[in-house]
Amino acid sequence: MRITRVDVYGFELTYVHGTYVMSAGRRVGSLPSTIVRVRTDEGVQGWGEVCPLGSTYLASHAAGARAALGLLAPAVLGVDPTNLAAVNDAMDAALAGHEYAKSPLDVACWDITGRTLGVSVTTLLGGLRQARFPLYIAVPLGTPGEMTDYVLARRAEGIHRFQLKIGADPVEDGQRARQVSEATGPEDLVVADANCGWRLNDAIRAARLMEDIPRLYFEQPCPTMEECIEVRKHTTLPMVYDEIVHDVPTLLRAAREGGAGAFNLKVSKVGGLTKAKLMRDLAQELGLQVTIEDTWGGDLVSATSAHMAASTRPEALLTVSFMNDWTNEHVAGYQPRSDRGIGSAPTGPGLGIDVDPGLLGEPLFSAAL
Repeated sequence: MRITRVDVYGFELTYVHGTYVMSAGRRVGSLPSTIVRVRTDEGVQGWGEVCPLGSTYLASHAAGARAALGLLAPAVLGVDPTNLAAVNDAMDAALAGHEYAKSPLDVACWDITGRTLGVSVTTLLGGLRQARFPLYIAVPLGTPGEMTDYVLARRAEGIHRFQLKIGADPVEDGQRARQVSEATGPEDLVVADANCGWRLNDAIRAARLMEDIPRLYFEQPCPTMEECIEVRKHTTLPMVYDEIVHDVPTLLRAAREGGAGAFNLKVSKVGGLTKAKLMRDLAQELGLQVTIEDTWGGDLVSATSAHMAASTRPEALLTVSFMNDWTNEHVAGYQPRSDRGIGSAPTGPGLGIDVDPGLLGEPLFSAAL
């Protein structure tokens, strides 16, 4: 089998709750997603998606993904898509870094491999370990009252895992976390996520203010590994690392020096399922928990996360996000679909969802043999 054509599409995603607010005044109402279709000489096709969270969250943005794909798409033509090592080697030979742009091509080839073999991506990732898993919802930064009301509304919908966006004034952030914790119950899990919003002193102040809050995890307080390692010395809260873990060396450092108990595995950030599986498996062996998610996206991103989650050991899985619950637009019939805070992976071959190309319009560009 050979890759004969790659089509790259643009697709706009809008946030289902209006405006998504994070630390440092970052606000998102809509985001451009990039969707990739890989076709083969045997008539099998696969899909992948990448959607950076704006241009100030990570070193990535939509235009960058599309420019990089202009180099990557021709590089994989003629390669056997079921030979995932060869696909990744071809991309690395064409472009150093830019892992997020490589992700949709890698995922599309996992989709093709599953469809060719007649098995799900869950099976390719090691096998089904849990048919159902808990999902979290992000809580946009606002007043303590606004955030508590949002949590209670989502809780009424069946959700019991909440990621609070903090990283503003440490005293107010402490109030946000405390009020939400007091409004929820023992079955709920709360993650206070600063998204790198503090520098060292404010992060230590915030950690001390939150120290005695039950059921609270403390996520990514500072923008550097060095600062987070120092903050870890001042708190006993379970620590989750996110933005600064992007490959195996940074994962090992977070675990050894940073006292990480968990990390967020964003599939596109690390370059796709091939590298995400390696990091997931390593985390399991190190005794770390993992949140399976992505930077943003729709049905394709959610299906990719679902397969990774379903093949993860239950005790190692902290939580999961279905990004298509966060967006209004859907390219694959709003599949996979959550059910009162619980997710499951599609069972069909490959990613197990069917994309409607008619919703995408004409490709932004294509590469073909």
